[in-house]
Amino acid sequence: MASPGPATAGELLRIDPIELRFPFELKKQISCSMQLSNLSDDYIAFKVKTTSPKKYSVRPNAGVVLPRSTCDVVVTMQAQREAPPDMQCKDKFLVQSVIAPSSVTVKDITWQMFTKESGNKVEEVKLRVTYIAPPQPPSPVPEESEEGSPSRVSESENGDSLGGGFTRALRERIEPQENSLEAGALISKLNEEKNSAIQQNHKIRQELDMMRREISKKRGGFSFIIVIIVALIGIFLGYMMKS
Repeated sequence: MASPGPATAGELLRIDPIELRFPFELKKQISCSMQLSNLSDDYIAFKVKTTSPKKYSVRPNAGVVLPRSTCDVVVTMQAQREAPPDMQCKDKFLVQSVIAPSSVTVKDITWQMFTKESGNKVEEVKLRVTYIAPPQPPSPVPEESEEGSPSRVSESENGDSLGGGFTRALRERIEPQENSLEAGALISKLNEEKNSAIQQNHKIRQELDMMRREISKKRGGFSFIIVIIVALIGIFLGYMMKS
């Protein structure tokens, strides 16, 4: 609903406000109300006209205000697809009022009652239309981050804010624990690999020592055989020479 503006007091009706202010929003119906006050002891018939009848609907657009009473009129602007240049509106409204007999009803009100030819004293009040920008949403509140630099967080309800703070605090506790567990697992894995490498190295050294011993044994046996063969050949040659 639009905000009220100044009022005007005519001889027949007091109209409040005399400026219809609509908080303009695209693709949205917007309503604005005005109040017609009858400060006299007469019955006042009224009719509301506009320069853009397809753009606005008025309820009621005609009626009777009883003596010392009021009547509320609601003006609804249809949803608009485009905003006017510079948010300027040239639309106008006209409220016509005449003194009517006490027996008059809404069905008795016709447009002829508000013409000069009818002989009635017609009071006319023109109303302007003004578009106002809708209120802007609140800007995000800066919050100090862990490093001390400001970070931007969106405005939310208290429950969401508390939930976000609890989540951050829980994450701050869990992440170091997870990092510590990961570091411990990595150190344990490295120690296992180190022990495995040491065992493998020791095994290789043992195998090398065994190979060296076997080679030494083979070399020693080969030399002894050669000595025996040479000795036998010498004996054989000596025997041959003696014979």
